[in-house]
Amino acid sequence: MELSELKTKILALLKTDEEFRYAVAGMIGYDEILKRLQKHDEKFEEIVSILNRHEEILARHEEKFKEILAQLKEIRESQSRLENRVNSLDNRVDSLEKGVNSLDKRVDSLEKRIDSLEKSVNSLEKKVDSLDKRVGSLEERVDSLASAMIAGFAELSKFAGITFEEFVRKFLTASLQKSGQIPQGLELTRKVIDSEEIDIFLEDPLIVGEVTAHADTPQEADKLLKKAELAKTRYAKEPKKILVILTAKRDVAQEIQRKAKEKNIELIIGRIID
Repeated sequence: MELSELKTKILALLKTDEEFRYAVAGMIGYDEILKRLQKHDEKFEEIVSILNRHEEILARHEEKFKEILAQLKEIRESQSRLENRVNSLDNRVDSLEKGVNSLDKRVDSLEKRIDSLEKSVNSLEKKVDSLDKRVGSLEERVDSLASAMIAGFAELSKFAGITFEEFVRKFLTASLQKSGQIPQGLELTRKVIDSEEIDIFLEDPLIVGEVTAHADTPQEADKLLKKAELAKTRYAKEPKKILVILTAKRDVAQEIQRKAKEKNIELIIGRIID
């Protein structure tokens, strides 16, 4: 039990328990003290109140304890027969002051640690912001590179005897395997679910994609979302959504980009034309 809590309980007993007060008075032989203490209940209530507030607001503890000591000194001077009692209270207050001083040092130490942690957090936040910007820049570069590769290899696929859709499946399979998103040995395929043909599909992890040579309208994104919902219903999990467009008009591309960001679609557009 903390000394301040013990003191508060003793003061409360002296205030509320008459038998306890007389027992204490009998031990020290001052029957008259009890009578005089009754006249100072309000003073002690004020002291207890000050002490309680002092414990809650450590920053002002020195000023509050000086006030208590001044009040105790005034009581001792005006009530000489209470001198022993006041001395006892002084000792308790001194002990409390030491305890508060100790707490104050701990609080100061904690504040310094908090300040240090705040600086560390601020530094980390700056580093995270910097990394976010770098990642964003890298993602833009990767997306740009993927778009350029799609556009370039799409032309080459004509001479290789494979369709643009087949080329995209092979390209994405290699890319996803390299990034560790799908295991080696698994390949993206074509799939039909409820009469809907899905150009890019893998069951585990669940991937649903749409491939189109040219996007005339933003509806290409809606087609993919419809097929993704069918796959989600069939396999009871959220699919990774990929939309690959070889060419798109600028206004259509902008609307598709907006939908892709909103619906968490990985979008690759080979060329944007005016």
